[in-house]
Amino acid sequence: MNNHREWSVGCRDIAGRRRDVTVFVRGGRVVLVAPPGETAVFSPLDVGRLRAALRDAVVDATVEE
Repeated sequence: MNNHREWSVGCRDIAGRRRDVTVFVRGGRVVLVAPPGETAVFSPLDVGRLRAALRDAVVDATVEE
């Protein structure tokens, strides 16, 4: 199965600007893309969203193999 789902989780950079972290699966591996050259700062709610995205990506990765 070649599933191209992608999750985007909101965060802020160190200057407080809105950014996104992206999670997707390629080749049975989970890929996490952070804002280029930035630090991702998460609120507690956003950490929960990131956790859920990673969990879903792991499920997709095991199906993709």
